[in-house]
Amino acid sequence: MMSASFPQFVSSFRNSAPYINTHKGKTFVLVCGGEVVADESFSPIVHDIALLATLGVRLVLVHGSRSQVEAGLLSENAPGAVVHGTRVTDVRALELAVQSAGVLRARIESLLSMGIANSPMHGARIRVCGGNFVTAQPLGVHEGIDYQHTGTVRRVDHEGVRAQLALGNIVLLSPLGYSPTGEIFNLTKEDVAVSVATALQADKLILLEGAPLADADGQPLRELPIRQAQKLLQGNPTPALAAAIHACQQGVERCHILDFHTDGALLHELFTRDGVGTMINRDSYESIRIARIEDVGGIMELIAPLEKDGTLVRRSRERLELEIGCFSVVERDGAIIACAALYADLPNRTGELACVATDPVYRRSGRANRLLEQIEARARAEGIERLFVLTTRTAHWFVERGFRAAELSELPEKRRELYNYQRNSQVFIKDLG
Repeated sequence: MMSASFPQFVSSFRNSAPYINTHKGKTFVLVCGGEVVADESFSPIVHDIALLATLGVRLVLVHGSRSQVEAGLLSENAPGAVVHGTRVTDVRALELAVQSAGVLRARIESLLSMGIANSPMHGARIRVCGGNFVTAQPLGVHEGIDYQHTGTVRRVDHEGVRAQLALGNIVLLSPLGYSPTGEIFNLTKEDVAVSVATALQADKLILLEGAPLADADGQPLRELPIRQAQKLLQGNPTPALAAAIHACQQGVERCHILDFHTDGALLHELFTRDGVGTMINRDSYESIRIARIEDVGGIMELIAPLEKDGTLVRRSRERLELEIGCFSVVERDGAIIACAALYADLPNRTGELACVATDPVYRRSGRANRLLEQIEARARAEGIERLFVLTTRTAHWFVERGFRAAELSELPEKRRELYNYQRNSQVFIKDLG
C-alpha cells in the first residue's frame, strides 16, 4: 500500500530538480559563528552541507569563534575590549582565538568525516582541507585605539582555493589570517567570508545566523534589493546584514541570511521556490516590476511586431491603459524589454497568463523565465491555484516550463465564452500548488 506521504515526496523531489541542476558546479561560501558550530543543531546542518557537496556544489565553509573567545576571557576575568563592534585582540585574546579555532575546526572536520550506516553521512566520503589561504594585515590604530593583534584581510589565495574546490574538497577557513612576516591576526568571520566570496566570484554567500530578518511588524523578509537592505541596516546594524550588503556591492549576485535553528533551512532555501530565509539581491540597472501607466508606450512598441504577425491578439492603447495593473515588465536601463499579463479570476482561483513578449535582442537570455517566475509568485500571493495560457505558436516553450496541454472545457466558463475559434489557440494549464 502506498503511504500518504509518497505523493508529497515525489512532488517535492521533482520540484527540486531544477535547483539541483542550477546549483551544480556553482561556488557557495557558507558562514557560521562559533555558537552555531557548538550548538546541537549543527550536526544536521553538516549533513545538509555534505549533501550539497554530493550534489556538485563547490563549498567554502567559514566559521567564527567570537563566542568561545568571549567565554574564555570571561572565565579568566581577563580584560577584554570591543570597540565599535571590533575586538581589541591582546596576546591572551589571540591565544584563545587560535585555541578556539583549532577546537571548532576539529569538530567540523569530525562531523564531516562521519560515515556510519543508517545516517545521512553514510557513504559521503567528504574531504576537508584548509591552509594559509588568507593573508592579513594589522587593523592598526583607529581613533586612538590600538587594536593590537586584530587584523583585516589583505589578500585571498583564490587560485589555491579554486584548486581545492576543483578536486571536490570542502575548503574550511577559520577567522585567522597570516602575514608575510609570520604574524597571526584575529579576523572577523564576516571579513573572511566576504573577501573569499569576492575573490572567488562566488555565486552565493550564505550566512547562518540566530534569528531571521523581519520587518517592523515582525513579518519575515524573504527578499531584499540591496537598496532596501541598506535602509534596513540603518535601524538594524547587524554584522550579517552588513556583510551581505558588502558582498553584493563587491559583485556577489545573491546573499542569504538563514536562521540556523530551523531544521533544514539550508536545503529549503536553496531547493524551493520561496525559501525560508532572507535573500539580498545585488542592484542592477535591470529589474522586474509591476507595470505603471507610463509603461504603456514601451509595452505597445514591444508587442506591436507580435500583434502584426498574429502571435498576439491586438490590444488598443485604451485597453492597455485600463489593464496596466495586470502587467509585469522587465525594465533595463529605462527600456521595457519584456512583459506579461496576469488576468485573475479569483472566484475560480485561476489566472490567465497572456501577452508574453520579449524584445528579440534579449530572447534566449532567461528574461522570460524570470518574468514567468514573477507572474507565478504574484499569482500565488493572490490565492490563484491554477494558471492557464492560450497560444498559437509557443506551445513548446510553455510545456518546457511545466504547463500541460488541456481541453477548452477545463477553462472557466466565462473564458470559454470569449474563446476565439478563428485563432484556434491551444490551451495549456499549470497547477501552482
